[in-house]
This record gives sequence, C-alpha cells and structure tokens, in this order.
Amino acid sequence: MNPKRLLFPLLFVLLAIETATAAPDRPNIVVILADDMGYSDIGCFGSEIPTPHLDALAANGLRFTQFYNSPRCSPTRAALLTGLYSQQAGMGWLDNMVKPESRGFHGKLLPRCVTIAEVLRDAGYFTAMCGKWHLGQQNGTPPWERGFMRSLNSRFGEVYFPKEQDRPGTQSLFLNGREIPKDSPELGHDWYSTDLFVDWGLKFIDEARAEKKPFFLYLPQGTVHFPLRAPEDVIAKYRGKYMKGWDQLRQERYERQLKMGLIDPRWPLSPRPDDSPAWDTRAPDKQKRFDGIMAVYAAMIDCLDRSTGTLVDGLKQRGLLDNTLIIFLSDNGGNAEGGPAGKTEGPGPIGSPDSYVMLGMNWATLANTPFKRYKHFTHEGGISSPFIAHWPAGIAPELRGKLEKQPAHLVDIMATAVDLGAAKYPERYHDNDIIPMEGVSLRPAFSGKPLGRKQPIFWEHEGNKAVRDGQWKLVQKWRGPWELYDMDVDRTELHDLSKEHPEIVSRLQAAWDGWAERAYVDQWPGPDHTNWGADIKGKPVD
Repeated sequence: MNPKRLLFPLLFVLLAIETATAAPDRPNIVVILADDMGYSDIGCFGSEIPTPHLDALAANGLRFTQFYNSPRCSPTRAALLTGLYSQQAGMGWLDNMVKPESRGFHGKLLPRCVTIAEVLRDAGYFTAMCGKWHLGQQNGTPPWERGFMRSLNSRFGEVYFPKEQDRPGTQSLFLNGREIPKDSPELGHDWYSTDLFVDWGLKFIDEARAEKKPFFLYLPQGTVHFPLRAPEDVIAKYRGKYMKGWDQLRQERYERQLKMGLIDPRWPLSPRPDDSPAWDTRAPDKQKRFDGIMAVYAAMIDCLDRSTGTLVDGLKQRGLLDNTLIIFLSDNGGNAEGGPAGKTEGPGPIGSPDSYVMLGMNWATLANTPFKRYKHFTHEGGISSPFIAHWPAGIAPELRGKLEKQPAHLVDIMATAVDLGAAKYPERYHDNDIIPMEGVSLRPAFSGKPLGRKQPIFWEHEGNKAVRDGQWKLVQKWRGPWELYDMDVDRTELHDLSKEHPEIVSRLQAAWDGWAERAYVDQWPGPDHTNWGADIKGKPVD
C-alpha cells in the first residue's frame, strides 16, 4: 500500500486528538460575592438551609475548604478586584475612612492598583458589575471609572426592595453611572435585589454576546448584610425551624461537615463563647424572637441561591455555561454586630422593608461553625469563606465534586483572571506605577496540581493580625498576645502553641512585620472593635 495513503488518515486522527485535548477558549468569568455570610451557611458547607443551586455548582465543580477572605466589606472587595492586600489598594478600612497622611487609609482605590475589570477589558473582555460597590464611589472611584463597561450598583449600602426604610446612601442605584431612584420603572417593579442584580447581569451578558466578546461579570450581592430583609413568603418557610436553638443546630452542622470531609475529625467544635448564652436558658418568648431573626437570615440565603439558579439557567440557555468559570464566596465571616441580643427594630414585622434587624452574636456563632470569632477578627471565624469554583470546560472531570484543601486567598482571583484571560498585568497604567499582584493562579488546582505559593498569606484589620505559612498560623487579637496554631491538627484554634514553639513565633512575626512595612499597613487608629459581645446600645442580651 502507498505510504502516503496511510499518512493522511494518521494526520487527521492526530489533529482530531489535538483538537479534543486543546485548552478551551478564554473562559467567561463570573464572581458572586455574598456579604457577611459565614463558612457553614450553605448546604454544601454544612448548613440546614436548602441551597440546591449552589450545591449543584459544588457537585459539578470544586469546593475549596481553606479559602480566605479579609474580615470586612471594603477590604475584601479591594483585595478581590485588585489582587493586592487591601492597604496596598488604599482600602485599609471602609471607604468612609480617609486619612490623606496615611499609607493605607484612603477610602478609595488608588492609582497604584488596577482592577480585574481594567485588566480584562484591555485584553478584549466585556466587563460588567451588578450589586454593592463599597469601594469609594463618593471619593472618586466608582465602578464605571475602574474598568466596568456596564454597571448597576449601590454606592456602598445594602439595597433589598424598591421601597424600604432607607439607610444613608441607599436611596438610589446607579445604572451605568447614572443615578436613578430605586423605584424607577426602568428597573422594573416589586423586585428583590438578589434577583434584580442577576437579571441585569444577564442583560449585560447579552451585550457581550452581541459584541462577540468573552465577559467578566462581578456580582457582589448585599445578602446577608444587615438590615436583614426578605420577601414575606420566603421568611414564612423558615419560621419555627430555628426553635431548636443555636447549640443543637451548630452541633448538627459540625456533624455534617465531618461527614462531608470539609473538616478534620481532629478539629473539635469550638465552644460557644462566654458572651453567648445557652439556648435553653432563654425564655420561650425570647426564643421565638430569635427564631424570627434566623428565619429572615435563612430566607435571604434562600433568595441568593434562587438567583444563582437563575444565572446558571440563563448561561445554559445561551450556550455559555460550559466555558464560564463561576466563583462563589463570601466577603467575611458571620457578623456578631448587635451583640448576643441581635436587633429587631422598626415599625414593620421582623424582616420586612420597614424593619431593622441584625443577626447578632448567637446566630453568627452558628454561621461560622466550627470556627471561633467573627467578622472583624483574623481568627478562622472571621476570615474563612465557603468557596466554589464551577467550570465544566476547565475543571478536570475526575475532580468535580471534590474538595480542594490547599489554602487560597482573595488576592489569587486576579492572578487567576490574568492567567485564564490571557491578559497582561501591567507594570504601569495611566502613567502610574502599579504594585505587582500578590496572589497565585488557582488554575493548577483545577487539574489537581499544587498552587506553587511561595509567600505566606497575611492579614491586618483593625489591629487584628495574622499570617498563614503552610501548617502554621500566627494570629493576634488587637492588644492581645500572638497565638500560634498548627492548622493541620487544630484549625479551630483551641491549643495555642506559642510557648512551645517560640522560634516559629519569631519567624512568622518577622515575616508579618516585613509584609506590613511593604504593604502600607498603618497602625490601627481605633475605635476599639475587639468586643462585639457587648451590644452597641447597651441593651440586655435577651
């Protein structure tokens, strides 16, 4: 037989194999950011709250069991979008702290950083965001000036209904930079914000399709930040389901986490804090009030899950789901503000548009199962996030539904976007020198490989400090001593090893000091936020 006649079929087969195994086109990227949601608040991380859509993403994707955020709203958003630690980006605290003489408290994104939207837009992506901005819009850095081609956003606060009891700064939304009333017919009628932001996100995706561009969609939802509010019909589904109380429900979440493999059996459930009373010591009428608070919180997570399902269905209907990386995470741990009593104020029923409800310490302890402490703090309860990555075309089939236990951090999302988007992270941008990004791409984990992190992970917020290097974590509550924990055997931080290993304490403290100097970490000027066990208005715990 003529060898040439054999050659052509062989070349055809080789070409087909190469095509079948080639990397997918640059993926679309969607980042869904929940607000004040604890590590255990969705079903696939141990919750009793049904979250079938998020659970489906986890079942067909990866769950990172040691993904870290910053312990506060604005700092997390800055780190996520810039790939830098928050002080480097100018957001050492919330966007209402502006100290021109400082290095890290500027209340806005500084010119020394770039956003994922800016980097991906310059790489040919269509960029959009819908939700809570909280990155210094009032100080000159709105989303439409930091790379987002389309946006529907609140300036900083939580928005839930078109007509509600407004907090300062939440009376309006901004559509592509244009301020409009929340109840404008342009936005539709009778919406709940988790649905509103997804609906507009899908509209922006359709614009990207029309322009034949991949897209980056950032969806920072307000849920479940106070004031806790949800549609009445959803709240009604959960009333009475929390009369078991925080003690029993926390034990049940812990047992589910053990069964799922999310946590190691060597990590005991952290004890209920001294400031938080046992459920069975509360009078029946107080228990009913607490049940009502948690019913609203659960309803908000239900609505967040429902809107995520709408997004997934929309991507599927448009033929975009397979090559879209969806990332889901929370901006900090569960929120104990309001103290053990929480808050139920306002003229309307608990959870209505005219109410003012805060979850409080007792239920925040449930939210952060199995860890201790909360939002604001750098112990695990304040910085541990549920994290899901879903990308059918890019996550190895044998890894889908599995757990990824390598530590990762917000700063890694920029590096991942640059990697997957074939983008260039600039050394200079708009005539400004840009700080090199701090993170590593998560892409290796999508095929079961090491992340290759060469630097520790660092934190500072309100004087609370931490550094994580391999198995070791050094952590300090403001004005307290350094504590050392072996994360392999004690991630619930119950056994301080600082006295047994002073050499490790010295090494990690020196690493933290070096990082703080180069990362523009200013000394925390106050106020004292170390004791959220006291109600901020001095009301009794029940």
